[in-house]
Amino acid sequence: MNLFLYFNCNIMRKILITGVAWFIGFNLAKRFLQEGEEVHGIDNLFSGKYKHLEYLDEFENFDYDIADIRSPLHWLDNDFDEIYNLACPASPVFYQSSPLMTLETSTLWMQNILDFSEGRSLVLQASTSEVYGDPLEHPQKEDYKGNVQTVWPRACYDEWKRIAETIMYEYNKNYHNCRVIRIFNTYGPWMRKDDGRVVSNFIWEALHNEDLTIYGDGEQTRSFQYIDDLLDGMIAMMRNDKDFFGPVNIGTQYEFTMNELAELVLKLIPESKSQLVYRELPKDDPCMRKANNELAKKMLWREPKVTLEEWLKKTIAYFRELR
Repeated sequence: MNLFLYFNCNIMRKILITGVAWFIGFNLAKRFLQEGEEVHGIDNLFSGKYKHLEYLDEFENFDYDIADIRSPLHWLDNDFDEIYNLACPASPVFYQSSPLMTLETSTLWMQNILDFSEGRSLVLQASTSEVYGDPLEHPQKEDYKGNVQTVWPRACYDEWKRIAETIMYEYNKNYHNCRVIRIFNTYGPWMRKDDGRVVSNFIWEALHNEDLTIYGDGEQTRSFQYIDDLLDGMIAMMRNDKDFFGPVNIGTQYEFTMNELAELVLKLIPESKSQLVYRELPKDDPCMRKANNELAKKMLWREPKVTLEEWLKKTIAYFRELR
């Protein structure tokens, strides 16, 4: 691959995105299409939405297949410059409903896509902050080994994401074409209202005057990043000119308790009559989660720009349209 041409922003790329009908894959495809890139998407519509494919299909440089990505990709032309692997249920609502499919998607598909690529394409694996488990280190650095458990409700997701990183690591020894990012909590337009994530849950409940459900005492923390910041990080990682494999955290330094998030949502939806109610904390719920961004700053010259309140407003506006 001619790196001078590759890193020239004026060259159109051919891009494959798996999980394209889901929240992150859809937003990534939309950005590339708006920039004039050619995008092919794959999704089995387990957690993705067909209406997202219909929206993207309005772009002439987009096409897609509805397919089970756990099978080899012999039917697909191997001529992509970049492959973004986002195919895996990422919400507890979905991955805990089909745990075996989740672990197969995270591993069989990872190997299928790397066999398919054969070193011809750059491949980015969307890993997760869940690989850190319920962390004893705060904030979490990439060399932190995690506080995880192989036998618990989240294991089908976080343990198999860890294995997918290992598969990428081994393939990268031969082909030097792999990248791994660890995504922290992300929100924004085009999320599913039934996604089961705390931001979408709180917004939807507040808009419908339903009680906002907080688990435990509400003092557990998360760092929330807006979708645009995540996409910037993904693209910067894929197109870094240092042959940088990672893994690298893609997250934000803005950390909030669940109580603070709920109060902010109610502040931004002043007409809501919702109240806060507290339920027992699930045993597998991490007490804190925040990215250490030093490696991303050093290797990708990247730091998140968007504050929570500023872009929660845009997310709320999107959910208002869904009512």
